[in-house]
Amino acid sequence: MSEAEPIQFSPRRSSAGVNGGTTFTHSAISSTVFFTRAEFREILNLYGRKVAAGEWRDYAIDFGREKAVFSVFRHASDVPLYRIEKNPRLARRQGAYSVIAATGLILKRGHELVRVLAVLEKNLRLAAV
Repeated sequence: MSEAEPIQFSPRRSSAGVNGGTTFTHSAISSTVFFTRAEFREILNLYGRKVAAGEWRDYAIDFGREKAVFSVFRHASDVPLYRIEKNPRLARRQGAYSVIAATGLILKRGHELVRVLAVLEKNLRLAAV
């Protein structure tokens, strides 16, 4: 797999043996927006650091026709703390990537995923007492 290939998590179903089953065609899969392997690696690196720090506990991934969303949770039953979205329709305007808070506030938008994810990194500041 190359860096530009999408990571696909959706299983392929066939109608054989399944009552009312759905058959996914190549055109249905190609119209879905996915995170590439490199994008997914950057997101999971951030997620791993936040889990190790005890800030995040769970995540969910949603792939749709218009955007791909990586949602981060503090607890599995809560609403997502943050949503990391990839919307290719905005690629030429504000940028395809955005980080959205639980309140719906867009924290950062941009063309580069690494810069957009930087808004979620904690900055340590030294204060003189």
